[in-house]
Amino acid sequence: MVYRISHCSKSIENYIICVRKNIIGFLNRGATPGDRVYLAVKVGKTSFCSVRGILGCITDLKPWEDGESYVHCLNFIDLEFCEPFDLKILSKIGGKYWSLKYLQGAKPIKDKEARDLLDRTFNSQIISDFKLPENCNIENQTLLSDGQDEALDEDTHEDLEDIEEYSEKNLKIMGTFQTVKFANETDKTRGLETLVNQNFYELFADYQVDRTVLISENRLFLTAGVRSVSGIRGIPDALLLIYDRQNKPSLRVNLVEYECYGERKTTTLERNNYLNGHIIPQLMKFASAFSVVTDKQIRDETATTWVQKIINYVFDDRATCEKVTGWIRELKPGIPEGMMSYELNNLLLDAFKSSLQVILIIDELSPEQESTIRNVVNAFKLEDGSSIGFKAYVVRLQQRLQIMDGDAEYALSVQ
Repeated sequence: MVYRISHCSKSIENYIICVRKNIIGFLNRGATPGDRVYLAVKVGKTSFCSVRGILGCITDLKPWEDGESYVHCLNFIDLEFCEPFDLKILSKIGGKYWSLKYLQGAKPIKDKEARDLLDRTFNSQIISDFKLPENCNIENQTLLSDGQDEALDEDTHEDLEDIEEYSEKNLKIMGTFQTVKFANETDKTRGLETLVNQNFYELFADYQVDRTVLISENRLFLTAGVRSVSGIRGIPDALLLIYDRQNKPSLRVNLVEYECYGERKTTTLERNNYLNGHIIPQLMKFASAFSVVTDKQIRDETATTWVQKIINYVFDDRATCEKVTGWIRELKPGIPEGMMSYELNNLLLDAFKSSLQVILIIDELSPEQESTIRNVVNAFKLEDGSSIGFKAYVVRLQQRLQIMDGDAEYALSVQ
């Protein structure tokens, strides 16, 4: 079993959220399901630990205020608690630079003696419930986007002549690339939607093939009771179903919209006009279709129609059917085969009422624009009182500068 220490820096709030929401976020993609993680937080100059658990499945949920800082999130399961203890005990094994050796980057702890010391210390002080270190000040804490560096003790930055062996290795660059424009959204060879659909699971590592269904047949899903205005359709480009047994609700629905400025919209004015006149109204239409701002009869009609089309799609494809019915068996062991469709219907209807998110995939978006759209979409409420979620991904087409055998090599990048 791989051991790691995940450090929340000085954010007591993030520390609590990891425990209450059962999710841990990492700044890199090294951690894998099955790893044992000791969770740490810094109070004053001391790094404490009072929680450990096992990493579960990868999740796209990022419940922290600075959640977008974490590129890799996993469920945090089988939690155990102990009296808070000072992680500086590891200096007995790691020496003066123990924090760089064991805390930096949540790297695997290779020293068996250090792993054994963590286990012994934790096991000797086990308690039944979560306990914070003393003198925690949640209200006045500072949220930090890069906790791994701040987590290191201040004295480790002095006399660093021997630090190289514990520092992160230099990045290995696989090549040099130049960003080029997509032709448009739907071009058969250089279209944003076309290429993303073809490479969806390679591009979005948070969405696992065995835990999601991507339905890219967009014309199946027309919102009820809403007519097209000024060319703005009530049809998302795709639906993404996410199964996450370790979070509630277990099934979530995402409405996916692809937008591309491409080669035609080149000026700032053109892009701003398109954003404000088309993209934002389009996303508002999706959100409003399932929000309490729309008449209940109309939104129920939309949800019922979409759910039936999703069920038909699932059961028309053998591989998808086996995957989704496998989810249902995990949730309800022993369920009769004849009840599968009925149970899926209930899960989907519940998702449309309590766990709906809009995903925008676009070739350019500033942080300010993303924040504006997020506030607009979050303003729409679902039946259970929660906000409709919003997530944006910027996808770029990149051409490798070095050309081999006369063929240009491309890559997709996502932010």
